[in-house]
Amino acid sequence: MSFLKKRHAPVKIDWLLLAVLSTTAGAVDVVGFLALGGLFTAHITGNLVVLAAHYVTGGFSQIGPLLSVPVFIVVLGIVSVMFPNKANRVQRRALLVLHAVLLAGFLGVGVGLGPFTNFDSGMAVFAGMLGVAAMATQNGLVRLELSGSPSTAVVTTNMTQLTIDLAALVRGGADPEDRDRAWRRVRLTFPSVAGFIAGCAAGGFLEVHFGLWALVLPVVLAAIAIPIAELWTEGPSPDSLSAVSDRWAG
Repeated sequence: MSFLKKRHAPVKIDWLLLAVLSTTAGAVDVVGFLALGGLFTAHITGNLVVLAAHYVTGGFSQIGPLLSVPVFIVVLGIVSVMFPNKANRVQRRALLVLHAVLLAGFLGVGVGLGPFTNFDSGMAVFAGMLGVAAMATQNGLVRLELSGSPSTAVVTTNMTQLTIDLAALVRGGADPEDRDRAWRRVRLTFPSVAGFIAGCAAGGFLEVHFGLWALVLPVVLAAIAIPIAELWTEGPSPDSLSAVSDRWAG
């Protein structure tokens, strides 16, 4: 019994960190979208849709979505070079601190210089790119330092995997080891999906009532994630999701 307890304890810890990071991403994405003229800070590919909509209807920002993709790539590239894929506590802590600092910068610039009426102004774009840089750092953190984890900012991939695993569990008849792996993937993926949805709802509500002060929520969550990450266990688990992520990324 003690062996089973010890084996499953890391899953609970991983669940908590993934839920916090996913809630952070959801809140930042919605606040940025509402306050910066349709800029997605976490869902970068969504900015291509915004650009298309801008040319058809107007009313959306143009420079922010256009810059978001190269800024995301550059920041992620820098993170990958500075923090090689050798998951350890020091690198994880450093990335989480950088993540929190960038979000705090997003909050500071947004509150100090906003609200923005011209979404293509230099300061509005700069604020948005701080949010994009924070989300690029979070994506790099999950990929490089949280071995075997689902994404905390890509709901479509997570929802697809969650649905497949739940369907397999409901259908039954599979090998007991396959069912066990599917169940443990659900325990990691479901908090990521639920956390992102909760972050979107909370971020939207707060932005409507408090403007860019709504970014206080993701900043606080990012700060909370730092001590939570100290409990993360090193090394891939037998039910690692990395192979699934690689397949979907391809």
